Amino acid sequence: MTADAPGTADVPVTADEPVTADVPVTMDAPVTADAPGTLDLDKLFAARLHAARVRPYLATALFALHTVESRLVPTMAVDKYWRCYVSPAFVDRTPVEELAGVWVHEVSHLLRDHHGRSDRVARERGLTGPGERLRMNIAADCEINDDVFGQGLLRPRGAVRPSSLKLPEGELMEDYLRQFRLGPRTQSMSWLDCGSGADGLDREWDMGPDGAHGLSAQERDAVRFRVAQGITARPGDTPKGWRRWAEEVFHPPLPWRQLLGAAVRSAASGSGAGEDYTYGRPSRRSAALPGAVLPSLRRRPPRVSVVIDTSGSVSDAELGSALLEVAAISRAVGGRRDLVTVVPCDAAARIAHPLCRAEGIPLVGGGGTNLRTGFAKALATRPRPDVIVVLTDGQTPWPGTRPPCRTVVGLFPRQHAARSYDESSSEYAPGLPPAWARVVNIGSTPAAR
Repeated sequence: MTADAPGTADVPVTADEPVTADVPVTMDAPVTADAPGTLDLDKLFAARLHAARVRPYLATALFALHTVESRLVPTMAVDKYWRCYVSPAFVDRTPVEELAGVWVHEVSHLLRDHHGRSDRVARERGLTGPGERLRMNIAADCEINDDVFGQGLLRPRGAVRPSSLKLPEGELMEDYLRQFRLGPRTQSMSWLDCGSGADGLDREWDMGPDGAHGLSAQERDAVRFRVAQGITARPGDTPKGWRRWAEEVFHPPLPWRQLLGAAVRSAASGSGAGEDYTYGRPSRRSAALPGAVLPSLRRRPPRVSVVIDTSGSVSDAELGSALLEVAAISRAVGGRRDLVTVVPCDAAARIAHPLCRAEGIPLVGGGGTNLRTGFAKALATRPRPDVIVVLTDGQTPWPGTRPPCRTVVGLFPRQHAARSYDESSSEYAPGLPPAWARVVNIGSTPAAR
């Protein structure tokens, strides 16, 4: 957690009540515990109590951690089973106020499931080896440290922040991973080791799934849920990153939601989407035409218009789910809510609402369905969207021609068969969306075309 030089020893020590082995311990600062090399539990637990007082919504998680003394960890580290490994030398040389910050930092890795997310990212992007896991640890620290300290919680010395890597604040681990590589700026962070609970890579000191005092999957979920309840009960007292986390714990990403986000990102990053000409950076071809200045093509954040089916055939629960998808879509395009508009549509499309807060969008309707008007309203907005996302049950006529931008359809599940081919008939049940739309089935077995 901090860049102070770690203690070293020949063997790790783990026990229910932390004990010490008869081995020499090397450290920069003298040991001040009752016996040489013994973990100062009074100081360590006083720091945890201070952390719980200044961050009461994290108290359940802080006291769920089981402490294990280890001389192989640089400072403090956690495994994925909610054990906290602590270096006696680090506790001795660190003030209580800084230790409280380390407690909060380490438990944040576990609450935010950084080990599980790191494993998923490693599989999806083919990241292997300890170097990539170090990058994941650094990225996870950036996600935590941008807003977790202050207001009574002291920032530990050497804590990794996004600004130390010239990165913006407020982003997720997965976003930070795309923006930096190991190099001169990260050289001073090579000591960093928050344990397998931060990056998913097992350590030699880990007690593993069969060791004592580990939490089961159900117990870990229960802790996360109680912490999220405490945050949502008093959202004004918590940082933005924790409020975002609590919302996602209550509404966890489902396979079809990941597919929808991937479809939106794919459409937004396609050729022609989010591209425009600018004279701010002349084209390299200008050199071939003396006296002429040619514009260059540059990418800008894509604009997304979300058309929500508010007809009578869409239930209130599905409309609530649609609002969650709108928030997820804004994150999929980089969190720029100013670039997302929402068009409620039944038989007629109404106002295209800029996205400020998803829960503030009035989803009025309840009549028949004609999403052709929704497409027309979305395409009429200025600037024109690069991607149109439609959330519907599919019981609607579709545009006869392909829109001039990419289209993603989130389809609420329905069991129906066409009984009439007349769109004016009450028994009309259209087929699948057009072939030019990328379709994701919402709320069912993951599938997309």
